[in-house]
Amino acid sequence: MVDIHHHLLWGVDDGAKDFETSVAMAKASAADGVTHIVCTPHANGKYAFDPAVNAAKAEELQARLDADRVRLIVGLGCDFHLSYDNIQEAKTEPARFSVNGLGYLMVEIPDYGLPPGLTETFYELQLAGLTPVLTHPERNPTLQSDHARLGEWMRGGVLVQVTGDSVTGKMGKAAEKLAHTLLKKRWVHFLATDAHGVNMRPPRLSEARKLVAKKYGEDYAQALTSTNPRAVFEGKPFEVSEEPLELYQEFQEKSWWKRILE
Repeated sequence: MVDIHHHLLWGVDDGAKDFETSVAMAKASAADGVTHIVCTPHANGKYAFDPAVNAAKAEELQARLDADRVRLIVGLGCDFHLSYDNIQEAKTEPARFSVNGLGYLMVEIPDYGLPPGLTETFYELQLAGLTPVLTHPERNPTLQSDHARLGEWMRGGVLVQVTGDSVTGKMGKAAEKLAHTLLKKRWVHFLATDAHGVNMRPPRLSEARKLVAKKYGEDYAQALTSTNPRAVFEGKPFEVSEEPLELYQEFQEKSWWKRILE
């Protein structure tokens, strides 16, 4: 499996607190069946995002894992917050924030509410050559009440990542309900851990993968945890394993004047 959302680097945000915690999290991931991890420290006003510092830490961690014969490859990205400065910088230097500098951008919306102009922001990022991956929308209360807005963004090319612990119910009932609604509609492209530590929000993905395989099919589970995230890690395109349901039908069935009004 490939985990594209993981706060593995120590001392850069609210994830791993020290080097040994990072090592323990990485080893736990490997034991769970993960072969690649994208380190995604927060890029926001609270935590300083420095690609050079992150790269040095990732190199040090990789060396330790190699020495300990842990079969795990570490990559770099970020948890991209939609501040004005971030957006402007990403438009001029897309590789700075994207996964391994190859174009996929992990975008986090606020815990509550939705910023105005999100559709336009996603479009601007795409014009800069980035592919937005919306992280854990199932945990946003506004989308939990009405996830139709998500369909609008997906029709524009935005991809969706759901947290594994949401699928298994560990992130609360509301997140679990929306996660399975999206999975049933095939509106999910990736599962990831969003791990922050060894005990609190630990790196576990196989449990969610097994549940998705049981409820929605092995092929879909394989796509969400291996095929699709591996493409993100390598900066390559991928084909959806199953066409999304109820994504384009509603849009096509609306009359032309109603679409214009909207």
